[in-house]
Amino acid sequence: MTNHKVLSSGDCKYFVKTRSFRHLCQTLQSLKGKKGRFVHVLGSPGTGKSANIYNALARLDLKVYDAFLFIDRDSTPDEVYKTFWDTIEEDMGVKTKKEVYKKAEEYDLVLFADPFLDSEYIDENKVGLGLWTETNGPSTAPFYFRVLREYLVHRKYLKDLNLVTQTAWVLKYKKIRYDILTDFSVFSSFLVFLLKIFFDVVQIKYTKEETIKIIRNHPLAGTDEQIEKYIDEYGCRPRFIFEALERDQ
Repeated sequence: MTNHKVLSSGDCKYFVKTRSFRHLCQTLQSLKGKKGRFVHVLGSPGTGKSANIYNALARLDLKVYDAFLFIDRDSTPDEVYKTFWDTIEEDMGVKTKKEVYKKAEEYDLVLFADPFLDSEYIDENKVGLGLWTETNGPSTAPFYFRVLREYLVHRKYLKDLNLVTQTAWVLKYKKIRYDILTDFSVFSSFLVFLLKIFFDVVQIKYTKEETIKIIRNHPLAGTDEQIEKYIDEYGCRPRFIFEALERDQ
């Protein structure tokens, strides 16, 4: 089966501009020449957060550091934390955390997207932070506490950086992945309201009409009846609909 997950701007051949995309472009462009912003890009699994991010960056004149992380599924929180810093230091050609922060200042934004969160789509022998967290559950908490501590101790350096991240709090039910930040009506809205108090937030979501337009723009587009059927089944989540249409072929 074809991988319909977007990992870079090169995977965006059939992209359709939507209202969410325009909002994301405006938000990212506003980072040019400014520092100290943290942007969360939200969206239900399958809505195309990656596609929107990489298409926006392909159109904007921004210098981006696209962070990546490859870890073993059974890594401990301490091992993940060490791999995280070792990877960035080696990639940037520096030797200390302080040098990492200084080097990152050279970019308009530091991006934590699929090569960091879902890198198993790039190397099947490794996993990204998202699947590692989903697989190991609550035992991953020490890693996130260490990240929080890092933020609190070194937040003075963050005022000179812009961070952009795909953000999700995923759970799986009947083989379908849901995001607590977007898929649970009033509760999700409350969580996003709290998030917006401290950060910039862009949510990727589509109307039914936009979803139909996205599907119709792709070679996999099926009949009107198929598209209606899968929108009813999966909601406005193009990636899941493409996967279902491919299975029908």
